[in-house]
Amino acid sequence: MTIADNDIIGIVFLDKPCGWTSRRAVNEVIRVFSRPGQKRIKAGHAGTLDPLATGMLPILLGDATRFAEMGLNAEKSYRVSFDLSYQTDTLDMEGEVCARFDAEISRVQLELLLPGFSGEIEQVPPAFSAIRIDGKRAHDLARKGERVAMQGRRITIHAIRLVAFEYPLVTLDVSCSKGTYIRSLARDIGECLGMGGCVTCLRRLSTGGWPEALMVTPEQLVANRESCLMPLSQWLRDFYHLILPGELARRFVQGQRIQLKDTKADAEEKNMAVFAEDILLGTGMLKGGMRHMVLHPDKIMPSAQKVFL
Repeated sequence: MTIADNDIIGIVFLDKPCGWTSRRAVNEVIRVFSRPGQKRIKAGHAGTLDPLATGMLPILLGDATRFAEMGLNAEKSYRVSFDLSYQTDTLDMEGEVCARFDAEISRVQLELLLPGFSGEIEQVPPAFSAIRIDGKRAHDLARKGERVAMQGRRITIHAIRLVAFEYPLVTLDVSCSKGTYIRSLARDIGECLGMGGCVTCLRRLSTGGWPEALMVTPEQLVANRESCLMPLSQWLRDFYHLILPGELARRFVQGQRIQLKDTKADAEEKNMAVFAEDILLGTGMLKGGMRHMVLHPDKIMPSAQKVFL
């Protein structure tokens, strides 16, 4: 049993170049994997990066796009450098300078301040962001000169570490929850010091704990695309694995619940990645039934339905 050759499924951990939008990054990956005369490959990313930023942008292809939320909701790690001597309207080097600051601070002052930004904090996103306000992107409103009132949100800074400080430049390593804006973090640290906080360099080091070593450059991807594509089964590393025989596999991809008669009922529910031999059928939830465990289908792979239906 095999998946059709034209079903490209997997994840590319692209090392996004500076200057690329996340949309452009997705389009470039689609172009690399596209084949003449075939239907356009479905693809999407798992967490936007600003054009200024570089680093890990997971791009999911084919059926893998059904699991993009695992990247969107994951903890992320960054290395950021920002300049305390000025600020811009976009909070990074791409904007117009709106304030300058002459005072200086010591490393000790900075080190004493940083613990206050650890843990759960309130953060106001930048006006130049993709957040929607009354159906419109905040950055579109801001570019038109309209006043944009951004609402604060609760985010979590899991870890923050001072990497380097040579006034006016600060470099931090930050591990944070989804929804965190590193530009806002730099702004807020600067404001607490009575200074600026303009981001000059931002690199995402990790999404969901995936190591930097997995990242590939656009050039590496073009040179050897197959080796750069991580199987979807690895993306589902936190799921328990279950292998079903042929008839049960067919029933699963039809969306039927499967009673596992060789098990005893257990109160513990488990997220399952379901396979038939080496084919990923989809995911489901394993729940206790009257006498046995019952597999409830959740996301079913269209590529697997082509094989079994």
